[in-house]
Amino acid sequence: MKLGVVLSVFTAEPAKPLASAGRAAAAGFDAVFASDHLFPPGAPDRPSLEPYTLLAAIGAVNPGLGVGVLVTRAGFRPVGMLAKQAAALDHVTGGHAVLGLGVGDANGRAEHAALGLDYPPFPERLALLEETVLALRALFAGSPWPGRQRIPALAGPLLPPGSPPVWVGGTKDAAIGVAARAADGWNAWGLDTDTFVARAADLARFAADARRDPAEVPPTWAGIMLVGRDANELATLEAERAGKGLAMDIWRGTADDLRRFRDRIEGVGATWLVAVAAGPADRSELLAATLRA
Repeated sequence: MKLGVVLSVFTAEPAKPLASAGRAAAAGFDAVFASDHLFPPGAPDRPSLEPYTLLAAIGAVNPGLGVGVLVTRAGFRPVGMLAKQAAALDHVTGGHAVLGLGVGDANGRAEHAALGLDYPPFPERLALLEETVLALRALFAGSPWPGRQRIPALAGPLLPPGSPPVWVGGTKDAAIGVAARAADGWNAWGLDTDTFVARAADLARFAADARRDPAEVPPTWAGIMLVGRDANELATLEAERAGKGLAMDIWRGTADDLRRFRDRIEGVGATWLVAVAAGPADRSELLAATLRA
């Protein structure tokens, strides 16, 4: 299983995520990931770095380190331009990029409005998501996109070429169905172990129903993780987090719990674990050391 860590892009200082990426590479992570927001959800007066630019810079100075976007909302960027940006990321990292796409939630409406973009109802966004995935995969494969109802024909080619895997993020049947029919992978954010196992089984069933080999659409897990070296340290970290008023509906456990969690999700085919490392500054290194031991 590959291991990724999510960088914070909610800053005006690129040096911070650049330094975090360097530490992640040194710790043994396979890739660093960034979200795609105009501004932090609910905070239009705060900064957010542009992820494709940031990740390209990270890839250029960290040879061999993968990069990924979790996630870009369908409709947030023109599909042809998105294809070019993602292919460029894949090229600059030597074929180690990942493109995550999502349907968006209530927070996306304000960002779209700030850019003068439509934010249609969920069923329309879902249909746009599926066409976006199919169009991108066609272009990444070197084929033209013939056009459908929502995305017009795109001739390509993308030069220099790039072909990052396209993941669809989401935890409900609708998004999992799009992943199963159209994508290269499915990403679940923040699911507990039992729910992830159940949803991974749903993914495999949906893929088979679409006449695809379920192995072509592996599940991946991402979420916030609070890890303690032992039960005592974990209890201290949980109390500190609760005292700050931070959300507690996140993955929490000891290093041994983390290894058991990794083994359980890997057992149902998960190919990536992507973590937001909560707690002290050394938690990313602890995550990597625990899972690479």
